[in-house]
Amino acid sequence: MSIVLVVAVAAVGLFVVDADSTEPEPAVFDETVSMGLALEDERALEEEVTLPKAQVFYSQYEYVVGYYGVETFVDAQRSPGHTQRFGYPLTIYVTDYSSTGVDLTAEGHPTVETEPAWHTAENAWYVSGSDAAAPGGETVVPFSTRADAEAFAEDHDGTVLTWDALLEAEFETDEPAAVRDRVDGQHRDADRRVDAVAALRERPVSTVVGEDADTIQAAIDDAPRNTTVLVPDGEYEERLEIDRPLTLAGEGTVTIDGGGNGTVITATADRTAIVGLEVVGSGSERLGTGELPGDDDPDGDEDEAWDERFEGNYAGGDAGIGLHTAPGSLVEDVTVDSAASGIVLRRSGDSIVRNVTVHSPENPEDGHAGILSFRSPFVLEESTVTDGRDAVYTHRSHGSVVRDNRLEGNRLGIHLMHTSDSLLADNRLRNQSNTGIYIMTGPERNAVVDNEIRNVGDFALFPSGSASYVADNLLADSRVGLRVDATDTLYERNLLAGNDIGAQTRAMLPTNQVVANDFVDNGVHATAGTGPLRLWSEGGTGNYWQGTTTLPGEDGPGGTLDRAYSPTAPVDQRLHRVDGTPTLSRAPGLEALAGLQGTVPGMRTGSIVDLEPTCEPNNPDLLADTEWEDRAWSCGGPNPNDRP
Repeated sequence: MSIVLVVAVAAVGLFVVDADSTEPEPAVFDETVSMGLALEDERALEEEVTLPKAQVFYSQYEYVVGYYGVETFVDAQRSPGHTQRFGYPLTIYVTDYSSTGVDLTAEGHPTVETEPAWHTAENAWYVSGSDAAAPGGETVVPFSTRADAEAFAEDHDGTVLTWDALLEAEFETDEPAAVRDRVDGQHRDADRRVDAVAALRERPVSTVVGEDADTIQAAIDDAPRNTTVLVPDGEYEERLEIDRPLTLAGEGTVTIDGGGNGTVITATADRTAIVGLEVVGSGSERLGTGELPGDDDPDGDEDEAWDERFEGNYAGGDAGIGLHTAPGSLVEDVTVDSAASGIVLRRSGDSIVRNVTVHSPENPEDGHAGILSFRSPFVLEESTVTDGRDAVYTHRSHGSVVRDNRLEGNRLGIHLMHTSDSLLADNRLRNQSNTGIYIMTGPERNAVVDNEIRNVGDFALFPSGSASYVADNLLADSRVGLRVDATDTLYERNLLAGNDIGAQTRAMLPTNQVVANDFVDNGVHATAGTGPLRLWSEGGTGNYWQGTTTLPGEDGPGGTLDRAYSPTAPVDQRLHRVDGTPTLSRAPGLEALAGLQGTVPGMRTGSIVDLEPTCEPNNPDLLADTEWEDRAWSCGGPNPNDRP
């Protein structure tokens, strides 16, 4: 019998599997490559919660994979391409809740008196469909004895299953396909949110500056709730505070100058509207002191000390307009010339920012964010932000929609932190010095669709987290078009063109679907860091790789090339750049290797293989609107190196 040796790798803190050994001892879960729990959800869990887990030793994956939730493994192991990427499970352990004193919190999260031990999965009993829950939904609770499982099911409902029965069970999961299917619904929901605040523009005028009051602030102080303060054409040197539901509307060209001190307009009332103004002269303090206007804790949350400090610093700096605890508000037809942040929304969910222009300091280090949203799910649309540190920054603003905006010359274009369930769509980003769209800190279920990102100094698109959907984006003229860093994410129909590197993958878990994308005129189409073989084809569909069309052999089924392609292989990666590589690729040894690639699980580490590259671009409509249309050849077309 072969021996499985499990060793700890000090450099990366991961347990490594040697496939030549006997059944291994369970690994330390924190040192596995884990999946199934977003960082945001993990931080939100009560300290005493102990979620069910599984850990799996695979035949062709060198690391132990840890799954938060046995159901996460069950769904993963039957996903397309799972066996090709990981090989077969050699040993599976699950947490054993027998003799732990397990109970459930009000949210259904399991708590224990004694930490669960590890038990072999095949010999355990499982309670499915009970009141037990993980952050993502229902969770399965394993027990080493049937009696303990039946007792838990009697107390908390549910059905007791064997391992074989569990493998046949169905669970609701946050799949990227579900994120794709709800994009249209997110647009409709955003439309409804915009319509809900449109009436704020139509409030009756109660006070006119210059007629009913000498200053804007005096007019605000005198105006009844739910009316409009009208500001006639002119320049006004004031800092304003709005503390009840009002509409502040400019008539003609209206400029409000804060004199370079603090935030120019601060609103602390729900359903505030600020429309038709130019705002200049904010203070230049990027970070606040921790003292914030408005209700200190409108939602009754007891935030962690770290998050409170972060909120005070980031949302408390100077701005042109600051909405603090002002949900359901509207900022529209406004221009802000910012010395720090342009527009800040803090705890002001369901607000709308539309048709605004924010000019930030030309040196990004002097400013902060063009538009900053902190705990404020909002809609930002049809707006322009230039020269900012971060053009758009969100923090814990789940469900935000950022669409149809133009972002030019910023350090980062759209920067999502701890923000899930959002939609980034139809934005045009140019000349960001660092990253176009950067999604970080482990969010889930974000959709990034139909954006055009060009001429970025580092990454055009860098989405992390899990269970997201990235599609129909043009990623061009950048150092790296796409960073494949998320897990369980679907990337499809994107055009990566004219980049130094089309796509770069560093994800340790090969759980992404990368299909039906078009790679054209990149210096290198794709690169991979250390880790397992990544298969970028599925269900008969691969990607279009400029250069593969010159390879020998007939077309395969469904318009695919009858040969595997590896953008990380020494010969294949040069097919679109160097004369003679199509001939070299005919070498019998290389043809044999190409035929074998991807058929043996995990055969090549640090590699990408497309088993069914397409003969035609997958998104011809997107390609047709670019300068690369004549660089994409069909199978049997001209050599892409024969340039005029």
